[in-house]
Amino acid sequence: MTDDKDVLRDVWFGRIPTCFTLYQDEITEREAEPYYLLLPRISYLTLVTDKVKKHFQKVMRQEEVSEIWFEYEGTPLKWHYPIGLLFDLHASNTALPWSITVHFKNFPEKDLLHCHSKDVIEAHFMACIKEADALKHKSQVINEMQKKDHKQLWMGLQNDKFEQFWAINRKLMEYPPEDNGFRYIPFRIYQATTERPFIQKLFRPIASGGQLHTLGDLLKDVCPSAVTPEEMWLSNLRIDLRWRAEDSSDDSWN
Repeated sequence: MTDDKDVLRDVWFGRIPTCFTLYQDEITEREAEPYYLLLPRISYLTLVTDKVKKHFQKVMRQEEVSEIWFEYEGTPLKWHYPIGLLFDLHASNTALPWSITVHFKNFPEKDLLHCHSKDVIEAHFMACIKEADALKHKSQVINEMQKKDHKQLWMGLQNDKFEQFWAINRKLMEYPPEDNGFRYIPFRIYQATTERPFIQKLFRPIASGGQLHTLGDLLKDVCPSAVTPEEMWLSNLRIDLRWRAEDSSDDSWN
């Protein structure tokens, strides 16, 4: 259990050095200095918006300030994707710090959803939690929680409080011994270069013969072109999928 908690901490405290710069066509009263942050991989851009906005509004003409949005090398960044996912999809091969461009005008309606408050991202986060628990426990665990438990989950994530979050989230990662695992593994395989944003299907953690499925088994079944027979023997693809689902996610999705 100690080793598992170390893994959970490593995932939780993963950070991406990031440099926010104001788009060159924004009208300012003086030159805007870049803004640097260490972004938690498991958080959302929406949760750092206030800090970024406060920094750049110091040099902006207030009549020029509209809804803030972010882009990386011409690609608008979806606020409802975790920060780590955005980085892995669009910038994993770039040098750090990750350079994100900040906009206050010309919101890309066709590419991004509006997010006018933290309540919107909280609702999205809880919807993800509930969908994942429907796959794992037929929604039994999440439905037995009280509203204050749901709020503690969100506040733990929002305020970057590991113990506060996992005091509740661990319940979503447990199952009765007789079940020998979750009903299905909640997962999504995201794609940056196709019109289909992600692949998702039902996948059990244990095969019909009783053997534990691995990450390689899942990829071979869902996206066979992603791995070669030789790559199936790589250590990271031979990880027990049940263990990965229990210990490596903070919104209950892998």
